[in-house]
Amino acid sequence: MIYNKLFLLDKGELKLKITILYQTRSGNTERVAKLIEDGAKKVDGVDVKLMRLDNIDLDYLNESKAVIFGTPTYLANTTWEVKKWFDEDSKKVNLAGKLGAVFATCDYICGGPDVAILTVVGHLMVKGMLVYSGGGSLGKPFIHLGHVHSIEGPELQDEKAIIFGERIATKAKELFN
Repeated sequence: MIYNKLFLLDKGELKLKITILYQTRSGNTERVAKLIEDGAKKVDGVDVKLMRLDNIDLDYLNESKAVIFGTPTYLANTTWEVKKWFDEDSKKVNLAGKLGAVFATCDYICGGPDVAILTVVGHLMVKGMLVYSGGGSLGKPFIHLGHVHSIEGPELQDEKAIIFGERIATKAKELFN
């Protein structure tokens, strides 16, 4: 395989790079990130890489055309680690013009995952990203702000996480190919 600035070249095929960047405490956000990765990989012509906030491949992240951010919900918002990354560490990354999406995990559906998503969305907008929710207008499952995954009955939400990943990858290809 040969890498270039925007795409992964594999047997002459251009592949759009997508990063799923997340922070996890209990492992739940990482599990959901892997489901979203499975969904994104359903789309031909994309290369998807998972990255924890504490182990980032800066070159790949900078070369990605889409970044899906994952955050646990803590005290009805994003975690301090995610906030710190946007405030300080993201200065090493050019996010402007990339497609951005967000998912949040939570213990309780009423525990603030929507607030966590909107907090991260605000950061994406300040960084100049194109924000995409996964498409409420695409029909069921309706994803208005981003994917929310509760540990209460996660098996019911796994398919929605996969669909979310597939929708973001499809939109990225639509915008950048």
